[in-house]
Amino acid sequence: MSHSAEGAAHGSVKSYLIGFVLSVVLTAIPFLIVMTGNFSKATTFYSVIALAVVQIVVHLKYFLHLDFSVRGRMDTFAFLFTALIIVMVVGLSIWIIYSANAMMM
Repeated sequence: MSHSAEGAAHGSVKSYLIGFVLSVVLTAIPFLIVMTGNFSKATTFYSVIALAVVQIVVHLKYFLHLDFSVRGRMDTFAFLFTALIIVMVVGLSIWIIYSANAMMM
């Protein structure tokens, strides 16, 4: 079985398994934090947010194969640019709707 240039961008089974295990762990920890209720609301909130950000990074690395190597740099910049545009469109839409609602009141 030969490896082509097209298949070189995909990860190995080991890489996918590592990503899957990390994703499950990073989902189970916030679930347990919320369900046990041992922490304050603020600690719970910031813990869930921090673990969500870590899980996003895991998904980008292990499933989307985005990195800053020479080969993957352009894909990573394209993804970051797309994310920036989406955040701007959603954020500015919310701002416009909030401002229009404030002017109507």
